[in-house]
Amino acid sequence: MSEVFTRCPELTAAHRLVRSFAEILSTRTGQHLKDWVVSVQAEELPGLHSFTTGLEKDWDAVVQGLTSHWNSGPVEGRVNHIKMVKRQMFGRAKLPLLRKRVLLTAAR
Repeated sequence: MSEVFTRCPELTAAHRLVRSFAEILSTRTGQHLKDWVVSVQAEELPGLHSFTTGLEKDWDAVVQGLTSHWNSGPVEGRVNHIKMVKRQMFGRAKLPLLRKRVLLTAAR
C-alpha cells in the first residue's frame, strides 16, 4: 500500500484528507471543518472540491450536525423498517394489514 502512495501524491493527499474528515465525523468536532475545507481547496483534488462545495451550500446545518449530540438516527431507522415492511407486502395486502404489522413490530 505504501508503494502506491509513493507513486501517486494525489492519492496520498486524498487519503490524508479523508482520514482527517473521518476524525472530524467520529469526534464531532465540526468547529475544525473550516480548516479542513481550506486544506482541501489547497490540493488538486476535483472530487473533494465538489464535496466541499456541497458542504458550503448548507454550512450551518453541516456544522450543527457535526457538533450536536442530537440526531435523527432512531427515527430514520424506524422509517427504513416501515418501508421494508411495505416493500415485502407489495401487491399482497391493503393498508389495514400493513398498519397492523407496523404497530406489532414497533412493540418489539
